[in-house]
Amino acid sequence: MSTRRSRQSMANSRIRDDQINDLVSKLQQLLPEIRSHRSDKVSASKVLTDTCNYIRSLHRDIDSLSERLSELLENTDPKASVIRSLLMQ
Repeated sequence: MSTRRSRQSMANSRIRDDQINDLVSKLQQLLPEIRSHRSDKVSASKVLTDTCNYIRSLHRDIDSLSERLSELLENTDPKASVIRSLLMQ
């Protein structure tokens, strides 16, 4: 009987296909490259791959902007070392 209960518990905790499709659709709407193709059928795999690439791109942008801000602060205010150290944490 415990095996039956564990199977039911696993079945109840699984995400249904329609839930996955809904989440993929929401991700698709957030991606700039795919957003324009909303009417076109895009595979879930492509949406997930593009999401990962987009997140990596955002991380690179954040790093670049943080470095730039740090340089600007360094050149403008001697007290900026405190702010810079906080940004780099």
